[in-house]
This record gives sequence, C-alpha cells and structure tokens, in this order.
Amino acid sequence: MTNRKKVLVTGANGQLGQVLTQTLRDKYGMENVIATDIQQLEDNQPYFEFLDILNKHRLYELVNDYGVTEVYHLAAILSANGEWNIKKTWDINLRGLLTMLSMFEKLKLDKMFFPSTIAVFGSTTPTNNTPQEVPMLPETVYGMSKVTGEMWCNYYHQRYGVDVRSVRYPGIIGYQSMPGGGTTDYAVEIYHEALKTGKYECFLEPDTRLPMMFMDDAIRATIELMSSPAEKVKIRSSYNLAAVSFTPAELAESIKKHIPTFEITYKPDFRQQIAESWTASIDDSRARADWQWAHQYDLDRITSTMLDKLALK
Repeated sequence: MTNRKKVLVTGANGQLGQVLTQTLRDKYGMENVIATDIQQLEDNQPYFEFLDILNKHRLYELVNDYGVTEVYHLAAILSANGEWNIKKTWDINLRGLLTMLSMFEKLKLDKMFFPSTIAVFGSTTPTNNTPQEVPMLPETVYGMSKVTGEMWCNYYHQRYGVDVRSVRYPGIIGYQSMPGGGTTDYAVEIYHEALKTGKYECFLEPDTRLPMMFMDDAIRATIELMSSPAEKVKIRSSYNLAAVSFTPAELAESIKKHIPTFEITYKPDFRQQIAESWTASIDDSRARADWQWAHQYDLDRITSTMLDKLALK
C-alpha cells in the first residue's frame, strides 16, 4: 500500500459533500481528492468522475485507476425525498454501503467514513439528551437504511478489520449550497427567505425541537474523527454528535435580532411526522471523551454567520 493519501468522495456534490470535498482538497491537495456523483455541478468540474454508487465495476475502476486509499462515502437519498421512492432509497443507501465495505475488505484500503444521522432514532428512543446506546426503531426508510448501515460497519470492523468510522449527524446548516431533501432543511431555507422576502412559511410546527449543527462544525468533526488514531475510535457503529438544539420559533427570534421585520408562518406537512419521530437533543459525551470533539457555533453565531455570508452571495 502506498503512503500517499488519495481520497475519493461519493455524493460529493450534495450539501455536505461540496464543502467536505473542498476542505479535503485544501488539506491534501486538489489532485489528491476525487469527487464523484451522478451529476456535475458545472462543466469541467476539476477531478470529478461520474459514479452511480450501485455500479460496482465503475467504483472498483476508479479506486484502482486513482490509487484510492481513503473514502468518504456520502452518497445517499435523504429523509424526506426517501419517502417518495423507498426501494431506490434502500438500494442506494444500503446496497451502496455494502459494496463499499466489501471493496475495503477485499482491497485492504486504509480508512472509510460513513455518515449516519439522528434519523436512526424513533419512538423507542429517549427524546431528550439521547444517550449513545439506545433502542432504535426509525420510522423512515432513510433512518432504517442508516441504522442497518451502522450495524454493517461495526460487523465489517469486528470481522474483517475494516477501519470504518461514523458520526450521527444532526441537521446541518450551511450557506454554501441549498440542502437536498431532508427534514431539517427549513433551518437553511429560512435564512435565504429572510434575506430575499423577509418572511418564511415553515413546514414544521413552531415548537418542534431538533438537534442542529453549523456546517463548519460538521466538517471539522468529520475530519477530526478520520484523523484520530485508531485506538481512540472506540465506537465502530456511529458516534452521537451534537452542537445545538432549537425550534423554528427560536430560530425565527434569532433572525429577528438582525431583521426585526422578519415574519414566520407555519404550514406543517408530512415532514412534521418525521421530525416528531426524532430526538430533540443529543448526548455526545462519548465523542467528546474519545476524540475530544467540541462544537464552536451556538444558535446566534450560526444566524449572524449565515446572514452575513448569504448577503455577500
């Protein structure tokens, strides 16, 4: 195995993938991070390759051609979009993961990152300060695929020694791109509409509390976990990860500190039921103890940063 790090990112053109790919290129060099997705962001996107994650032969071809040593496997269909085509969601989210894990076992690659989510939690999970180890009965195909994926990751680590690492992301808030069909999307859309129209119609009830995290914290957590010595990574299913928890009403009040005329109305849709099946706050003490995770952005800092960055755009 070569000592040169060569990274492949699947789902690289999604909300998280775009920022993670650029951060990894800043860290390791443009030519050492290969972005893959089913569509391009722009013509002549640098170091980009088309990849349908269900195309096993294409995946192996890219890994061999580029000498890939590490994979950030982000390709997935998210919670809200996943309910429109449950079989496709299951195939992409789980079959894609199993193909990746099998490849790691066969080719003996270095490290793999698998993103899990708070969607793994359900009605059997304590809602407040949810512990690391709890009964999980998710109520979306997205959550089902992710909790099953966590078990497969742990299995491949225990049986085959695959160095796979994972975190359970809360809702992610970023200014770099629009989100891609998740239940927490309102927390990004609301900033765009606050600047554009001064008002927002929210698809969740005003008191629906969900765990959230600013994009910078999410990216930093991902890279810190992947950079940690293997002996410090003691959980091989997926680590709880937390920063802040708030409701749409609380987010609106934070925005009003900057835009006093901002107005929010509420028209809950099917995503309200999904949100109600999730936890309200997370206990991530294991991540903080094992690899010294610590978030940097609270709600008001998220709001001021989002409004400043979006205004520039």
